[in-house]
Amino acid sequence: MLTAITVVLNVLSSLLMIVLVLLHSGKGGGLSDMFGGGIGASAMGSTVMERNLDRITVVVSLIWGFTVVALALMLG
Repeated sequence: MLTAITVVLNVLSSLLMIVLVLLHSGKGGGLSDMFGGGIGASAMGSTVMERNLDRITVVVSLIWGFTVVALALMLG
């Protein structure tokens, strides 16, 4: 039961991680420009939206990392 929950959490965090990484703007901009991130980023550095996107990405990556380690311990 606990293994199944961990697997589901791992899959969901993996998919969310893909979406969040694609939303980040690179050198030439990214999908985050569609939501207004490009205008403020060129004028004054990182916008609030970009910082929040960074924080959410870090949290999701930590969840993903913990689930990977938990699955390795449970199944190993």
